[in-house]
Amino acid sequence: MEHGHVPGQGLQALVARSWERSLSAGLRPDQTQQGEHHHGGAVLRQTLQNSHTLLAHARPVMEFLFEQVRQSQSVVVLADHSGTLIHTLGDALFLNQAERVSLSQGASWTESHRGTNAIGTALAEGTGVEIHGGEHYLQHHEFLTCSAAPILSFNGSLLGILDVSGDQRQGHPHTLGLVNTAARMIENQLLLSDCRRQVRVRLHAQREGLGSVAEGLVVLSDTGTIIGANRAALNLLQLQVAQLGHSHWSSVADVRLENLLAAHRHGTQLPLSIRLRNGRLLFATAQSGESIAPRTVHTPEVQTVEPVRDALSLLDTGDVQWRRAADQVRRVLDKNIPILIEGESGVGKEYFARAIHDSSRRSAGPFIAINCAAIPESLIEAELFGYAAGAYTGARKSGNPGLLRQAHGGTLFLDEIGDMPLPMQTRLLRVLQERRIAPLGGGPEVAVDFALVCATHSALRAESDQGHFRGDLLYRINGLTLRLPSLRERTDFAALVHKLLAELEPGLSVQLSDAVLESMQRYAWPGNLRQLASVLRTACAMLGAQESLLDWTHLPDDIAEELRALPSAGPVPAADPRPAPLALGTPHNLEQLSRALVRQALEASGGNVSQAARSLGISRQTLYKKMKLS
Repeated sequence: MEHGHVPGQGLQALVARSWERSLSAGLRPDQTQQGEHHHGGAVLRQTLQNSHTLLAHARPVMEFLFEQVRQSQSVVVLADHSGTLIHTLGDALFLNQAERVSLSQGASWTESHRGTNAIGTALAEGTGVEIHGGEHYLQHHEFLTCSAAPILSFNGSLLGILDVSGDQRQGHPHTLGLVNTAARMIENQLLLSDCRRQVRVRLHAQREGLGSVAEGLVVLSDTGTIIGANRAALNLLQLQVAQLGHSHWSSVADVRLENLLAAHRHGTQLPLSIRLRNGRLLFATAQSGESIAPRTVHTPEVQTVEPVRDALSLLDTGDVQWRRAADQVRRVLDKNIPILIEGESGVGKEYFARAIHDSSRRSAGPFIAINCAAIPESLIEAELFGYAAGAYTGARKSGNPGLLRQAHGGTLFLDEIGDMPLPMQTRLLRVLQERRIAPLGGGPEVAVDFALVCATHSALRAESDQGHFRGDLLYRINGLTLRLPSLRERTDFAALVHKLLAELEPGLSVQLSDAVLESMQRYAWPGNLRQLASVLRTACAMLGAQESLLDWTHLPDDIAEELRALPSAGPVPAADPRPAPLALGTPHNLEQLSRALVRQALEASGGNVSQAARSLGISRQTLYKKMKLS
């Protein structure tokens, strides 16, 4: 503390380096936790949304890991790539102590905030770390023993940190090994999920090792370039992360990729024996990527257009406006056309943007979501464009590449772009024009390549006319502008509720009572899908052990009161299987009516053109002409 140097004896080198970084960050060992480094509200919600995929694959593994350490007074913790805790599972006997040192959702555990600790030090060192007792820089943490391991994506980027923290008196020498194995399990599941549209090769030195957590997984492009791999595969192939995207399968193995894929297509379950260029003998199987191309079935009398099977279709529950937006997006996918999504807050703009990414050829790359309204104006430049080492007081010593560079090879989603400060709009416009980024504080420019999707709840054209948004930036980001309907405008409310309940309570067949569903359909839902999902989540939590029907008693009091106050809708007529006719009121002209009737008939027939034509009393040729006009 007096001289800024760690004594050479008594500490492992990794801990010594961490102590020096902690001291440089201005921390003192005797200071107590103040709780100021804790995210909540909109920032935490955005963090959780950005980590949705990581959370989905990590939770089952965390539950398995917790079962292994349940008797050791421990918590299992998941942090995102910035060191913010996003999920915890805790031993009841240890939770109070853990919460006193902010081992809870939303807390930041970077070294600059908490000193030497397994999560922050694993982030800084990029490797598995165990920090025991007095090795923690802050004396406040000396009762802990912590083991943490990084979770990496298929292309080597950091996704998060998995950690087990417990009472240092209960520490076990095998905990770090357990955490490392659990992190590998999460990585493998993420790779197989994120890269389902790419060619995947499984590798192991033993036949029986294929399919195990120890197997190597390689992701290949259609031309055979190695674009991703888990850590086991990198080790087997003797490749570095930097070589991903620059090495071809033929340069590492003596068996052609076509031969591996042919064995898969012919249904051969036995792995092939391959020899690597380094002489090592391995067993391998390959699997081709899933196809999502639309398919048309032709018969002499019937032409049926089958639904497109892609990530967008998974969000489709039948609304005509929503489906039209998805169809528009499919026409411009992978054509380097920026997309601007308009819609009220809560309509699902980020989910739609993520589905655009997952449906594109860039799905194997990163999806970087940035809420321009959630980042403080003082930090937005550094967060977006990155900064060089020592660019400003409080900056990381190693610098920061910035979120725009992290989107390289994937999709950049700028939510609420209308709230971006004007100076940042100028810098963003330059990046979009030149596709190069210069970090804050100097340093060489770096080329970037990403698909751009933006979203706003504002009327950007009006904002531009008033001088609040740059007109030249607006023209740059609105290659295709589409609008997502509000919940009160959608015609698929019942289907949406069914889908949300299935996601909230999988396998339980939870349903709404008819009275509650009818009232909800007439409610305005100012918070849109976000509000509906919150209400249903709370209602499901109120279900008894043997209950599966949600009624008034399960709803939050405030929403139940608002729903009961709605005017009665009167008796509901019996459902008519034919397309419902539109009222011939003045707001509709004949052309609008014709288009609407065509859409209704096609939806009612499930896309069967002949059946739709018969229901309308016209020929198929006439219907085809009307479909083109629609």
